[in-house]
Amino acid sequence: MRGADPARTARNARNARVGSGVAPGVPVIHPVAAGAGTPGGIGPDTGVGVDPGIGNVADHSSGFGSGSGSGSGAILPSIVIGAGQAGLSASYHLQRLGIAHLVLDADDAPGGAWRHRWDALTMRDVHGVAELPGSAPPPQSAEPANRAIPAYFAAYEREHALPVLRPVRVDGVRDEAGALRIEAGPRSWRARTLVNASGTWTRPFVPRFPGAEAFRGEQFHTVDYPGPERFAGRRVLVVGGGASAVQFIGALAPIAETIWATRGEPVWRDDEFTPEAGAAAVALVEQRVAAGLPPRSVVSVTGLVLREQEREAERLGAYRARRPMFSRIEADGVRWADGSFERVDAILWATGFRPAIGHLAPLRLRSPAGGIRLDRAGRGTTAVADPRIQLVGYGPSASTIGANRAGRTAANGVRRFLEAANAGTEDTGAGGKAAWAADAGGVATAGTRVSNAAGAASAPGSPRTRAA
Repeated sequence: MRGADPARTARNARNARVGSGVAPGVPVIHPVAAGAGTPGGIGPDTGVGVDPGIGNVADHSSGFGSGSGSGSGAILPSIVIGAGQAGLSASYHLQRLGIAHLVLDADDAPGGAWRHRWDALTMRDVHGVAELPGSAPPPQSAEPANRAIPAYFAAYEREHALPVLRPVRVDGVRDEAGALRIEAGPRSWRARTLVNASGTWTRPFVPRFPGAEAFRGEQFHTVDYPGPERFAGRRVLVVGGGASAVQFIGALAPIAETIWATRGEPVWRDDEFTPEAGAAAVALVEQRVAAGLPPRSVVSVTGLVLREQEREAERLGAYRARRPMFSRIEADGVRWADGSFERVDAILWATGFRPAIGHLAPLRLRSPAGGIRLDRAGRGTTAVADPRIQLVGYGPSASTIGANRAGRTAANGVRRFLEAANAGTEDTGAGGKAAWAADAGGVATAGTRVSNAAGAASAPGSPRTRAA
């Protein structure tokens, strides 16, 4: 992998303390006096200056919420919430820009949401995992994705010495005299900017139907799908019109009797999915985000494609037998508005996820339309309501390729905000709106300096924020 600093990696390993709560080989940072070492911080060789008297960042495990006591109360230039694809990409680019930061991740090991996928999902089954910046993608193979991708993420964190702290579940982010206070149970950090990469996996969506509580069979959502073997020989209702539903039916139809219910007619693609088609799909999501509407996933507007894994289910007629959405759930099945009834043993809700952004509620970022508006007509990552906040893996960047690009965009947005704030041209309070936040991304103020001070935890404990 490119971009690693072997000397820094070795130094991080030497300085990591036993019992710090941080994965081996992953650095933690602590504010020290100016003039100390600068791994992970803003150094004189980065082209961005350091404010005198504030200090650089050195590798040291105390003061970052690992049970070692309270910290100094200093303010980090940036904090990233979540260490999935988007969070790791943002951390990589922040590090390349020389911006000191910390990544808070809810899981107790690398891998983000991929750690929680079902065992039967292999690297050949996933739609594709884009490589993290500065690395090669994991190979397509028969290895379970819930092992291969976490191993890939773990190696990436070690190779690039990314400052990930886990497990930390963020409860809320609040404005505190112009700084952002990130709260996680009894612990807290302060930062000047925030990159939110908390994903969607912790917010599965299940629509409400009358009678659902009376159903005597089993119900699963994608988030807790146990694999196809659980359903062998049973009648299974698959609900949802997206790619996950198509994959589930592909795995289940050869071993179980499936019924497929969707709200609308599925849109199938039999043409080549070109870069132009992908750009058009992303543009539809961007329009919603620019209008402040809750985002739809990129996959929801690309259309459905059958892969070789689903051809047997197609031959069996599982996709042709789709039914419109039922109206109620009964003890042993579901009933449609016309009175027709299907007995089912299990319901599999492939009904998607919502952005896990509840911890941002105190900042009041949502528009009257219910979503968070982003700059550059929905193509950027900066929250229009508060330019201190970057959102990656949200809306148009909620894909592995989009997450990588958004990580770079967000890091540049952090840099621009810090430079403008230090030059006195930015409103840094809650809801402050930069002129560049609503245009094509803004222009950094030349010759300005960025403060480099690390934040610290205020109390011991290890609550958890799950990544994307």
